[in-house]
Amino acid sequence: MHNPLSPPPLPRGSQLDRYRVERQLSQGGFSIVYLAHDEAGKPVAIKEYLPAGLTRREAGALAVDVEAEHQGAFNNGMNWFFEEGRVLAGIDHPNVVRVENFFRANGTAYLVMRYENGSTLKDHARRLTDNGEQIGEEFLRHVFARLLSGLREVHTHKLLHLDIKPANIYVRSDGHPVLLDFGAARQGQGPRAGKHAVCTPGFAAPEQQGSGEPLGPWTDIYSTGASLYDCMAGSEPQPADRRLVKDELEPAQARWRNRYSLQLLELIDWCLKLPVAQRPQSVFALQKVLSGEQLDLVDPAWFETPPPAQAK
Repeated sequence: MHNPLSPPPLPRGSQLDRYRVERQLSQGGFSIVYLAHDEAGKPVAIKEYLPAGLTRREAGALAVDVEAEHQGAFNNGMNWFFEEGRVLAGIDHPNVVRVENFFRANGTAYLVMRYENGSTLKDHARRLTDNGEQIGEEFLRHVFARLLSGLREVHTHKLLHLDIKPANIYVRSDGHPVLLDFGAARQGQGPRAGKHAVCTPGFAAPEQQGSGEPLGPWTDIYSTGASLYDCMAGSEPQPADRRLVKDELEPAQARWRNRYSLQLLELIDWCLKLPVAQRPQSVFALQKVLSGEQLDLVDPAWFETPPPAQAK
């Protein structure tokens, strides 16, 4: 459904480079995603950079207009959007969205991605919880073990996703997940990794919300734990910035003790620790647990990198 505060989507049949737009798939605060087809008729997903509040477009038109006062902010955001395309074009993993092309047109920029059949993990989980059903542990382990395989590849490239949440996890019709939307991705790890305006309450780690500690793999790990919690609860956990003031988040071990294995619940609570040094330091540690292997949740021998020093 179109957000009335955002510019209207491209009309059906619009030509973008060598692609023809079929229909809108989704819309967020910074972009619209369309189903399109290339010259051979192959379906693709095209993401258009279109930040609400900065852009205008007449209904039925292609060109994007930007007021002079917003041009700097628009250009800065578009540079990051292109960086997202460049980053993803260099990663080829079955559980990470594949960018096939990126280009500028109509006064803005576009990313062309492989089209997948399925639905977001958020939609899947909400359908169950809205019907009073419980999302299965086997399904969660299957999805997140494979998702972490993709995330580990991202971290291997010295990248952080920084916006992991069920809405950015796409579950293909064959049950395999794909990690989407790297608009917040940043190069590097540690205190100089940077801070970005993209921050989803409930899923963003404390260090993304002013705790003063460094960003690193543990930042995406917090969001992974929050995503698991959200799938079980049917709503996002208490935001980290509020937890820093007064932590009222009910531990997973207390909330779902008789509904999921203690091992999985311990894993979620471990990921959601507020101090970065108390969380898993690498995706590898989580993969071992989700695959069913026993793991001492405080054993630093499993860490691929040592716990970071506290920020001064």
